[in-house]
Amino acid sequence: MSVLPLVFTSGWASGINAYAVVLLLGFFGATGLSDDVPETLQRPEVLIVAGVLFLCEAVADKIPYVDSVWDSVHTVVRPLAGAWVGALLAGQSGSLNDVVAGLVGGSTALASHTVKAGTRMAVNTSPEPFSNIVLSFAEDLGVAGIVSFAMFHPLAAAIVAAVLLAGGLVVLVFLVSRIRRFWRRRAQRREERRLAAHPGRPPG
Repeated sequence: MSVLPLVFTSGWASGINAYAVVLLLGFFGATGLSDDVPETLQRPEVLIVAGVLFLCEAVADKIPYVDSVWDSVHTVVRPLAGAWVGALLAGQSGSLNDVVAGLVGGSTALASHTVKAGTRMAVNTSPEPFSNIVLSFAEDLGVAGIVSFAMFHPLAAAIVAAVLLAGGLVVLVFLVSRIRRFWRRRAQRREERRLAAHPGRPPG
């Protein structure tokens, strides 16, 4: 079977938590549960670095506004990780061109990252911090479950990932207006505070 479904699923998951994807794939390969994982992802130094960064993300991802800053930094990291993992999987399988796999993994990761970052911005419009924690745990569990499922049922997992991605993009469209209203209100409050502190200055 072509490795394309696994590339797609790993790309989707990389856009949410790239370090978890590397850890999971490395674990499945190192324990012999799967022969589809390239040796590069099984190397101890790769797993150690991914593990440390995963712990950093696990903390940053649950703190309001810090999560959005983290997402901004990873706008480049996650798509590159998705492309890298996809190319490695294609090279291991030999059933798909490395460049094509990299494009599929990278573009899918960018799309799911966009959904995640936009959703987090919308969640941060709420004053309570608990929704960030719940959403972060849900994302981590979703990535772990679907990537694990993909190792044994790649096509079915790819279909689930595609449905989640499409649904996330639809939800994001509806959240955009909420995000814009929030930033407009925030800018207005800053302007009001500035005018209150310097009443003689003209607005703008």
